Amino acid sequence: MIHKQDFERISDFVWQIPQSFRGDMRAPARLYATEELLDDALQDESVKQLVNTATLPGIVQYAIAMPDIHQGYGFPIGGVVATKLPDGVISPGGVGYDINCGVRLLASHVSAEEIAPHLQDLASALYRNCPSGVGSEGSVPLNAKQLDDILENGAEWAVNAPRGYARRADLNRTEEFGKLPGAEAAAVSKRAKERGKDQLGTLGAGNHFIEVDRVAQVFDAEVADRLGLFPDQVVVQIHCGSRGLGHQVCTDYVNDFQRAVREYRIELPDRELVCAPFDSPEGQQYFKAMAAAANFAFANRQVLAYHIRRSFEEILAGQVEDFDLRQIYDIAHNMAKVEEHEINGARVKVCVHRKGATRAFGPGASVLPDDLRDIGQPVLIPGSMGTASYVLIGTAGSMAQTFGSSCHGAGRVMSRSQAKREVRGEKLRDELSARGIAIRAGSMPGLAEEAPQAYKDVARVVEVVHRAGIGKKVARLEPLAVIKG
Repeated sequence: MIHKQDFERISDFVWQIPQSFRGDMRAPARLYATEELLDDALQDESVKQLVNTATLPGIVQYAIAMPDIHQGYGFPIGGVVATKLPDGVISPGGVGYDINCGVRLLASHVSAEEIAPHLQDLASALYRNCPSGVGSEGSVPLNAKQLDDILENGAEWAVNAPRGYARRADLNRTEEFGKLPGAEAAAVSKRAKERGKDQLGTLGAGNHFIEVDRVAQVFDAEVADRLGLFPDQVVVQIHCGSRGLGHQVCTDYVNDFQRAVREYRIELPDRELVCAPFDSPEGQQYFKAMAAAANFAFANRQVLAYHIRRSFEEILAGQVEDFDLRQIYDIAHNMAKVEEHEINGARVKVCVHRKGATRAFGPGASVLPDDLRDIGQPVLIPGSMGTASYVLIGTAGSMAQTFGSSCHGAGRVMSRSQAKREVRGEKLRDELSARGIAIRAGSMPGLAEEAPQAYKDVARVVEVVHRAGIGKKVARLEPLAVIKG
């Protein structure tokens, strides 16, 4: 059991468990939090999981957790671990089951006041046109060759598809420009492909959503203007990932790596941390499959963006002057990436695992599009249903402290089963509707799982990130309509 007194306080928002805490730790473990958020983290096994990740071979600097930390598979959700290449390991648990779960933000030229008379119809059109739910099937039938093309080319496929699901400008405003390098369709199992072939352009269930928001507050007018955001503007968030395909990729390689840890004589405190040296045949095969699943997720959000655009056209054409949606950014929060970071004054190539953590590169990063490079990368932080979400910008502080990483959301404080016991979906729907939020959901128990009280206060989480200097607040979004499976 880990207690508050086991932490050293490094600064107002950084707490550290020293490497000497446990004999198998290869690095200290750091948590970004207020005292209250630290207390929340100690209520489950997430801090123990953070300490466990500090035992991974090749880990550099620290095992890091964001203020939205909560218990996950092997790694805590909110965890960031970098391992030095070529000998450091890669771990499927450091990415998670929903590979490249992420957020896309689209922005209109319409005000919330203009859209208000059409909001209910718009919510219904979005629910109708964007398939959601556990077993949802997409509107894009794929043959085996097309699926392999998506796995290797990501959102690039959507630009070249006959129906033109993407604009070239969308790719420019997507992490990795919508295509993770190194992907190989052959590394993805037949079972994973079978699960994914009918799910392109689907939202899924759980914490995934489409949300119509308004820009409620601007914190940094100059950056907001550069991004194309303004007060009372209507914007749309998409939060989803690689669906059944990504889940199966993780399942396949977690099982395969049980043998790999024995073969490479890797001792771990938790079998859920199974890993393999990055440059080993096993490590490379997983990396290729993970990248392919990530590309599927980029394409999935791209097709959903297409359906959202046509929903806006269907309801708003002739009703408002300019209903077009342009992309602000698309960012992942379940990924392992090969990056270079400065460690002890030297540039070091590492494999950065971000599990429930968002890339937050600061100004000057070469991987950013030309029009954003001088201000840094947009960071999208969705809140729990019915609460605020945030747009931030990456900072030099995130590059120096957290391998260019930030939080990814509010973070759960209540399990899904507990939420379903304590919250009635119908009552929650009625409460949100009474606040003027249009709700479309296929399942009342599913709605209850995502109740606001099941999550931390996203404003407190984001404030830690902002004040610790690993992200800078740009704008706060408030929901007008929520679409869930």
